[in-house]
Amino acid sequence: MALPATVFGQDTIPISRNELLQKAADANLQLKIANADINAARADYRQSNAIFLPSISASATAMATTNPLMAFGSKLNQEVLTASDFNPALLNDPDRTQNFATRVEVQQPLINMDGFYGRQAAKAKMQAYGFQAERTKAYLELELAKAYMQLQLAYKAVAVIEKAAATTNANLKLVENYYKQGILQKTDLLSMQLRMNEVNNQKQYALSNVQNASDYLAFLLNQDNAGKVYKPVDKLEAENGGTTVVVTLPDGRADLQAIDQTVAAYRKMYQSANMKFLPRLNAFGTYELYDRNLFGTSASGYTIGAQLSWALFDGFGSVGKMQRAKADYQKSEIERDQYKAQSQLELNKTNRQLTDAANNVNLARLALDQSKEAYRIRSNRFGQGLEKTTDLLQAETQQSQKELELSQAIFEYNSTAAYLHFLTQ
Repeated sequence: MALPATVFGQDTIPISRNELLQKAADANLQLKIANADINAARADYRQSNAIFLPSISASATAMATTNPLMAFGSKLNQEVLTASDFNPALLNDPDRTQNFATRVEVQQPLINMDGFYGRQAAKAKMQAYGFQAERTKAYLELELAKAYMQLQLAYKAVAVIEKAAATTNANLKLVENYYKQGILQKTDLLSMQLRMNEVNNQKQYALSNVQNASDYLAFLLNQDNAGKVYKPVDKLEAENGGTTVVVTLPDGRADLQAIDQTVAAYRKMYQSANMKFLPRLNAFGTYELYDRNLFGTSASGYTIGAQLSWALFDGFGSVGKMQRAKADYQKSEIERDQYKAQSQLELNKTNRQLTDAANNVNLARLALDQSKEAYRIRSNRFGQGLEKTTDLLQAETQQSQKELELSQAIFEYNSTAAYLHFLTQ
């Protein structure tokens, strides 16, 4: 049903479910947070390139000294020593000597097993965040579907209540006419007027629900909803597809893959902690330029070498870290088993809920048909003076209530079907 903009005092924007998905893919804040997590994990993984790639640094040092050892060493580096420099008087009390050194240093990791496993852990963590982002997107699609259904239900409620208001208003005019003719008592008129007030009050609540559902959609789309209200293009109808039962969880579900990758990351971290007890092999090299003047190149030299280092004992620091990594790994395995068990439990429950929801739709539809027929009979008999006003009111109220119950039952069925799809995709 199309509601005029004047009902809300603002613009009414038609929107479809496909439009929601397209807009949310670019604007939803939760998706942006998930993508930021992926970028952070990717950055951590790139840091682990340091176990393969060299580290290169450069420095320039200026120095002036009268220290005997430093002065002699500076001249030696500059390759300007003469026989007179070995005079004991000059060695013990040298003149002011200045030295400018330019140094390039390269460090190349060769064998660092702990870093290798740490890199694998970072990669598993990055993949886990990727699967989490995929699951976040699926959850957003579920939330959008449910929010869209909620908006459909809100508009359907407004339509049903407006229909009830029109019926009640027609009955009110009939009762007023009978009252003027002395056929009915004033209590009958008051009862009908009270029913009219109740319907108007229900309509106000229904309009508020439309605004609330519209505001939540705007939040999911990360849009300012001031002065706007959304209107669904599609009507609220039971989704086709039956009540197919899915017994087991799909292995390819993104959140299950994410938790598997999380466990893998903790396992690699545990292995990395164990590898800290092994020696490390690293190569290094330096190239140096020396001169009396800034950036001079009158003398140069290089150093290359390799270092094998082994931390034999660090006060049980490495042992403690290894034990902590093992505990974290074991905890992650338990949490994975618990999560999968809970997910299977949720799937089983949702399967039953979908069957119950489908049955509830059928019963609600039958109850609506029966209430319509009951109201039709009582309305005809009331026009003939064979029914009481209270009986007519009861039949009319029951009809609108059953129509709302059918809409609610369809909403519950569609929501449950969407949730089951989320659990099995």
